[in-house]
Amino acid sequence: MRLWMLFLLLPTLANALDETDLLPVDEAFAISASAPGTDRIEVRFQIADGYYLYRHRLGVAIDGATLAPFEVPDGERKTDEFFGDVETYRQSLTLTQALPTLASPVNVMLSYQGCADVGVCYPPQRKQLSVALPIATAPGLSFSAPPGLNLGTTGTVQDALPEDQAFRFEAIAQGADAVLVRFVVAPGYYLYRDKTRFSANTGFTPQAPLWPAAKTHHDEHFGQVQVYFDPVDVPIGIERSNTAAGTLNLSAEYQGCKLNGICYPVMSRTVAVAMPAGQGAPALDAAPNAASLTLFSALLFALIGGLILNLMPCVLPILSLKAMGLAESGHGPDYARRHALWYTTGVLVSFAVVGMVLIAVRAGGTALGWGFQLQQPLLVGALVYVMLAIGLSLSGVFQIGASLSGVGQSLTESNDARGSFFTGVLACVVASPCTAPFMGGALAFAVAQPAWIALLVFLALGLGLALPFLAIGFVPGLAARLPRPGAWMETFKQAMAFPMYLTAVWLLWVLGHQVGMDGAGLVLVGGVVLAMAAWWWERQRFAGAIKRWLPTIALLALAALPLGMASDARKPQDSAADAYSRARLDALVADRQPVFVNMTADWCATCKVNEKLVLSRTSVQTLLQARGFTYLKGDWTNPDPAISAFLAEHRAVGVPLYVVYDRSGRSQVLPTVLTESIVREALERASAL
Repeated sequence: MRLWMLFLLLPTLANALDETDLLPVDEAFAISASAPGTDRIEVRFQIADGYYLYRHRLGVAIDGATLAPFEVPDGERKTDEFFGDVETYRQSLTLTQALPTLASPVNVMLSYQGCADVGVCYPPQRKQLSVALPIATAPGLSFSAPPGLNLGTTGTVQDALPEDQAFRFEAIAQGADAVLVRFVVAPGYYLYRDKTRFSANTGFTPQAPLWPAAKTHHDEHFGQVQVYFDPVDVPIGIERSNTAAGTLNLSAEYQGCKLNGICYPVMSRTVAVAMPAGQGAPALDAAPNAASLTLFSALLFALIGGLILNLMPCVLPILSLKAMGLAESGHGPDYARRHALWYTTGVLVSFAVVGMVLIAVRAGGTALGWGFQLQQPLLVGALVYVMLAIGLSLSGVFQIGASLSGVGQSLTESNDARGSFFTGVLACVVASPCTAPFMGGALAFAVAQPAWIALLVFLALGLGLALPFLAIGFVPGLAARLPRPGAWMETFKQAMAFPMYLTAVWLLWVLGHQVGMDGAGLVLVGGVVLAMAAWWWERQRFAGAIKRWLPTIALLALAALPLGMASDARKPQDSAADAYSRARLDALVADRQPVFVNMTADWCATCKVNEKLVLSRTSVQTLLQARGFTYLKGDWTNPDPAISAFLAEHRAVGVPLYVVYDRSGRSQVLPTVLTESIVREALERASAL
């Protein structure tokens, strides 16, 4: 996402523009809201001259309600410096949001972002609005008709069946470990399969439902969907915390529509099922369950996950360079503490920005996950340049700092606190391809919570990443164990250039999978031009400013051209035999076939390590075949809504995600870091059920 480029440029923009020249955000974008009817609200923006709003940054959310997409008029199309092709609004804007049946007043969470023509963008904004609804003009049911749905001459609210007659929900026990759920769908109505969720009272945990084959239906609101027009029976395994007989209170949330008519709001029903004594279905979820986490445990998991990130190949070179920089400096404890704090500040600010972007975009209805920024070819190409520049500096081609502690801080070219701050920023950027143990559950918990709780979890993750350097700065015994400065450090510095070159090669390989080898080749040419600029800069160190600066700037501009050209390309998706699709997974589950699903991405370092060291082993592949598993692989290197939906279904905020389905359709989520024994146990367990 190009917002990362904006974030990296903030220090420069802050020096060039005076924030006092900008209007307060509430004056630049004055907001009012009202409800013309019980089925919709209107939000009006009065936009000051010289300011504009982004269409793709608008979002509406209401706690506990499932909303249809809001309506806004078409905006002015433009190519934005940071977001690419966008639509913007000036002067005024009216946003219309359809509502399900809600009590008055309605508390609306509105998100938006805008900019000033002078070149400064406000951070993403969130505003709570309380909107009073008018009194309904007629008693009875109130329905929400999504925008674009044609109610037709017979599709009126008055002739629609009540909810319990259109969609009846029942459940009976099928032994101690399963229930059979039945949805009785009235003729002329249909039920959405993928908008149905089940939950239960304490002591009982529903497993993944075993849906029968559904019909593909073109819905004017949701597009191609899987629906049921007739009564449908759904077996559901039940995990139990005890073996005694008891009452299962099974709750279901579901949604459906009348054919060529209105759509009902999300319906919630609970039925009591008498469960006989017995063991129940086995607990298949091997990964931390976000639903079972408390705030304290989520913060602890995030802290541990961030600490483990330091051992990942993405981050370790940056941490090593910073530690060696302290050793080389020869300064006292105060110097080490000050730079440790600035490094930590850079890490925490970066993680807070990542968290706020992820939360804001998901609140706007777009599914994003950890590492989403590396789905943007422009950022991947820019990181190729950054890693190449760091490697060239370490090799002595040019100098960007007075000592090792300045390495990686090309934004500052200094050895002061700013250098430590931006090293923290760089550590966050290079950590994003990695997913450590404990991170998945903590991040899944975060995105399901209010914004302030989610932000705490992201800050805890950043604090874990910063802990080793904080320890070096604040624990004298650790600092004393660092090697003494000496001539050996020049050799070490040059040797550390090679991990940076390898990182640049890996990022270039990722870029090739995103935009094809033509695009990757363009960035490689740009890297050569960047090396030429660095060489000229150092060669003309004692020359005049014009002779040194003008050719360097010209070469840097020339290097940026292939980066922009490559980012506009996209490599077509391959149709591999083992490629994941929801339809194929559903068909395999309906045929009672065991399935191993691997959600991965080329930029995900953890994914590639798992695939190389575990999943590609002959013993694992032989076991998959011997047990009759179908192996499905989802590639999230580029954005893919189907894979994003699968991740959301399993409460995962990124890749890797490994899910094993047994023959009854129950799912088991494996840990993010695999071993052969973990995979073998999961496959044998699933094939035995």
